[in-house]
Amino acid sequence: MSAHAHEAKADLDIRERGAERDGKPQLLDRRLFMQLLAFETAPDVGTGEALGLLREAVRQGGIGSVIYEDATHPGGFALLTFSEQPLDFVDKLRPALGEARLRKALRLREPLTMIGRTYSTGFEMDLEYWLLQRPRETVLNEAWPWAVWYPLRRIGAFERLEPREKGGIMREHGTIGKSYAGADLAHDVRLAAHGLDRSDNDFVIGLIGKELYPLSHVVQSMRTTRQTAEFMDHMGPFFVGRAIYRQAG
Repeated sequence: MSAHAHEAKADLDIRERGAERDGKPQLLDRRLFMQLLAFETAPDVGTGEALGLLREAVRQGGIGSVIYEDATHPGGFALLTFSEQPLDFVDKLRPALGEARLRKALRLREPLTMIGRTYSTGFEMDLEYWLLQRPRETVLNEAWPWAVWYPLRRIGAFERLEPREKGGIMREHGTIGKSYAGADLAHDVRLAAHGLDRSDNDFVIGLIGKELYPLSHVVQSMRTTRQTAEFMDHMGPFFVGRAIYRQAG
């Protein structure tokens, strides 16, 4: 390896960064990975039987999970799983979901597959909580059964904006989200999907709450922001469901 390559490697820092504490930034090389898989029940299998098999697979997998009933598909379910270790999706979840009876009972709806990782913006006051605990608490909260999950991609022009302008656009977006969370109407999970998503999306968003209507309303409100109105390439497809089973992992 050349001296230049050694120097570049030494300067590369891929840790998450939060707000300063005692004059020093918070740095953390941990993050939570989350994946959503959507299924439909096979025509010759009852939804109760399919759900039972899916629950058993989740127990066998042993990682954090939420099962949703699909509000837009009478035979549909979705499985949200999460772990700090990406290998858990392959070593634990994959064998559990690969069991023959389950594969016969449930068919994967590939367009609704979503995966991403938690990330920092540099302003988090408690970086570890934001990256690792808050997303878990949000999706596992029994008082917030409704969920809307969707991927999105911004147009390239957004990334070429000056940092100050980009920050203002993000603050506008964030202020709306905080107002809904403060009123206990909608709580978000934001995941980066760069290089993980098969459709090359940038982010995966989860909107979680006790009622469905506010989750729709926050999406409607976000349409008025510069980020969505000017710099969004596409959003969706959307999964809409109600949590019926949770496992902390």
